[in-house]
Amino acid sequence: MTEHLDAIDRAVINALQGGFPVSARPFAEAAAPLGLTEQQLIDRIADLRARGVLTRFGPLFKPEALGGEAVLCAMTVPADRFDAVAEQVNAWPEVAHNYARDHALNMWFVVAADSPRRCREVCAEISELTGLTVLPMPKLHEFHLDLRLTA
Repeated sequence: MTEHLDAIDRAVINALQGGFPVSARPFAEAAAPLGLTEQQLIDRIADLRARGVLTRFGPLFKPEALGGEAVLCAMTVPADRFDAVAEQVNAWPEVAHNYARDHALNMWFVVAADSPRRCREVCAEISELTGLTVLPMPKLHEFHLDLRLTA
């Protein structure tokens, strides 16, 4: 996909992986070192998302620091129901990162909620709606990977 990126696209991707300002005008602040205006940076990010170069642009929150919880979950979904179940699971606002895997546990997703109780409720609601068992796998230890990809 890099063949569709110009030098400015690459500079934006490379610069913004290292953090984003928290200020009254964060896009203006992030744009300045790139030689862009605030609107040019906003437009570039929107274009990169629209083209599928970036799938997401936004903050990562630690739900536990806010009193919530994030739990990795897995399900065994019959192949003929996979797309329909994925649509059902993705309907919950607490669900993110839903992935298909080539394994008996073939659907993996994250439930992030404002409380551990709500995480348990979402898992139970998904199980009840789909008729399939949701296996929550709470984290025992968190590892931080500072992964940055150079465009």
